[in-house]
Amino acid sequence: MSPYSAPTAPRPPLRVALAGIGVVGGGVVRLLEANRELIARRAGRPIEIVALSARDRHKDRGVNLSPYRWEDDMDALVAADDVDVVVEMIGGADGPALTLARHTLGAGKALVTANKAMIAHHGLDLARLAEEKDTPLKYEAAVAGGIPVIKAIREGASANEIARVYGILNGTCNYILTQMERNGASFADALAAAQAEGYAEADPTFDVDGIDAAHKLSILAALCFGTRLDIGAVTADGIRGLIAADIREAEALGHRVRLIGMAERDGNGLYQHVQPCLVPADHPLAYVPGALNAVVAEGNFVGRLFFEGAGAGAGPTASAIVADIIDIARDEYGPAFAMPVDSLDAAPVADAGARIGKHYVRLIVEDRIGVLAEIATAMRDAGVSIESLIQRGSDDESGAVIVLVTHEGPASTIHAALETLAASDHVVGTPMHMPILAL
Repeated sequence: MSPYSAPTAPRPPLRVALAGIGVVGGGVVRLLEANRELIARRAGRPIEIVALSARDRHKDRGVNLSPYRWEDDMDALVAADDVDVVVEMIGGADGPALTLARHTLGAGKALVTANKAMIAHHGLDLARLAEEKDTPLKYEAAVAGGIPVIKAIREGASANEIARVYGILNGTCNYILTQMERNGASFADALAAAQAEGYAEADPTFDVDGIDAAHKLSILAALCFGTRLDIGAVTADGIRGLIAADIREAEALGHRVRLIGMAERDGNGLYQHVQPCLVPADHPLAYVPGALNAVVAEGNFVGRLFFEGAGAGAGPTASAIVADIIDIARDEYGPAFAMPVDSLDAAPVADAGARIGKHYVRLIVEDRIGVLAEIATAMRDAGVSIESLIQRGSDDESGAVIVLVTHEGPASTIHAALETLAASDHVVGTPMHMPILAL
């Protein structure tokens, strides 16, 4: 039969169970109900929710769940004969989410997850289990929410050698930076605004310290470079140390500050780092506002690919989850990381200090004679070449603000100079160091 022909007999429904009915789970229910007919035509068969499980069956989730069977024990979803796909939306790298994932794949049932922490820490083991059982493991929603970047890299760019992948991988941080940029807000005030708007948790550590972005970056790196997931090799520096002066000085230099996750493989190994960077104002990432995410992948034949969209929220994340379910309904799946686990390389960790580039350095110092000479000496002794130096005088940070832009050089020299200056009695607080992203 031609693939363009309608099947002579309708295919049976794909039967789905949802574990974890929070904001995203409610979004999945709404989406499957609202677009039921369209989804069935695109999937080639109906997709039906048959069972649900969560900690509290009586919680008001703003959506009618009464048509669906409730299971207090999540393992009952795996054991049920009328379940083909389990969607895990519990969260957490370990614990119940990981147990459910292993049981689902071990039973030969398809698993769809939005759990970036679990994939980052246990993705290889889960992918191997999926291969052994010849069953799908899908995780589009784990990286960049509603942006179909996993599918685009795994399938659309599969013929390319990827030189590097990078981007804005955390909407909370991007919202905070946008508030600082547009309103001149301090980090603390911008964080409070993010919490008030629901973009940041009461404990924002996971987001503002770069941990969330590190999980996503490790997944992207494995896909792009055909390497084994190694979350321990991803280093992360968050945005807590930024002050309003950094945003102003970046703008004066023709740049904007963004928290960037960057992965790049060269002859020295695989570099994976999350850190605030100065992004040139004419780079597409400089125009990504608010809680949006964006990913850039650079292929040797396709060139630069740019993906932008909502990185979180009920609608975008549900969209990615249901897209994975539709692929399963079509029998369209392959190795979770674009190639079998045994084909993935164990890439050595590249020396971050050896990376060459220009750098932004900000210090707050006592406004007194001799401080500039002390800074210049520390930079000279470490081998740092200074392109420009700006002193703004007294600032609201209880000292003079000194901003340096360096010529291209290894990052290790900056670290050495800042280590020396950190011991100075004239330097107030912790210096800020940000790479300047090259176009």
